[in-house]
Amino acid sequence: MIYDVAVIGGGASGLMAAGRAGEQGAKTILIEKNNSVGVKLLMTGGTRCNLTNYLENSKVLAANFGLAGRFLISALTRFGPREAVDFFESRGVKTKIENNNRVFPISDQAGEVLNALISYVKKSGVEIKTGAAVSDIIIDQGKISEIILVGGAKIKAANYIIATGGQSYPKTGSSGDAYKWLKKIGHNIIAPTPALVPIIVQEDFIKELEGLGREEAALSLFQDGEKIAVSRGDFLFTASGLSGPAALNLSRLIKFPIKKGLQLAIDFFPELDISSLDEKLREIFIGTNRTLKNSLAGIIPPRLIPVLEFLTGLDMDGKAHLVTKIERRKLGYLLKDFRLGVKGLAGYNQAMITAGGLDLKEIDPKTMRSKIISNLFVAGEVLDIAGPTGGFNLQASWSTGRIAGEAAAADRTK
Repeated sequence: MIYDVAVIGGGASGLMAAGRAGEQGAKTILIEKNNSVGVKLLMTGGTRCNLTNYLENSKVLAANFGLAGRFLISALTRFGPREAVDFFESRGVKTKIENNNRVFPISDQAGEVLNALISYVKKSGVEIKTGAAVSDIIIDQGKISEIILVGGAKIKAANYIIATGGQSYPKTGSSGDAYKWLKKIGHNIIAPTPALVPIIVQEDFIKELEGLGREEAALSLFQDGEKIAVSRGDFLFTASGLSGPAALNLSRLIKFPIKKGLQLAIDFFPELDISSLDEKLREIFIGTNRTLKNSLAGIIPPRLIPVLEFLTGLDMDGKAHLVTKIERRKLGYLLKDFRLGVKGLAGYNQAMITAGGLDLKEIDPKTMRSKIISNLFVAGEVLDIAGPTGGFNLQASWSTGRIAGEAAAADRTK
């Protein structure tokens, strides 16, 4: 049998692509190497599935993806957050909007989102083939002629969509298989790195702060003393570094190999400039007979105080009113610019997504068609797209998958 469209990968973008192709009347097969589809989707949003971010302005939404935003404008305009919410609502998934425009199913169950997608795919007449790993892609005269599965079975189609994801959460089957296929057939692959992943720092004292969190802090990346990025929000100290939304979002910008001189700075009081913080500290310290550590405990986590003592040399058991102006300013500067050396990133097993991937210059953003292989379309995380936390990356998967499925189906008779 020769299919109109063969989709490789049964994740978010693959399910959307296959469903849309079948809905357009294309004879479609969805190929997934796991024994079931959507394994990784079930883990998203802490199993609650943060299915999009409800920013209605496509340009503002796209800007969150950095340089990849321009590429995504077309797809987000045609199938953006409003369309995604309508898609799932019309299939029985009632949604709610939480802080920072994050959209979740009211049930807080990722399984409900997956079931809606599977139902969509089946109603669109798509054949689902699970437990089917691709071993090779055969090219003939600039087109894919067939794909070969492990075990020797062959699948032929007029058009093919690769939607295999990246390398994050490898236990779910995301092993980066498509990178080697795409490279073999002539595509350029931007070196993949784990993203939306905890940042590992050089300082040993960080383990004393494990589990300590801070809401609405500002984290900045510095390279050789020059600020290159800022991320605001919650963060959490780990035994080896930092996690939480603010840190995870910065991790997208850290590439391997880690350059010498890369630093992370924490601003514990981003709402105050240094002069205002100094005045706040002066008001707390003046005229009190309390110790410095007891005075500070009202504005910073007590567990941070021993580390501040270590870094500043101040006697935290001394009287707060005896702190000099110079000592107070030293403390204030540290609270506004708490520097840590970046050592690396946690691995793919802790990464929400993969940064890097297929070079966007080689894909038509209006159709997701390869500019190198005429009957190949690519969607989802395998592309060099990495957005922040908060539903952005699933939206990119829905949008690119939808466009790829639509274009591949429309092109099947050409």
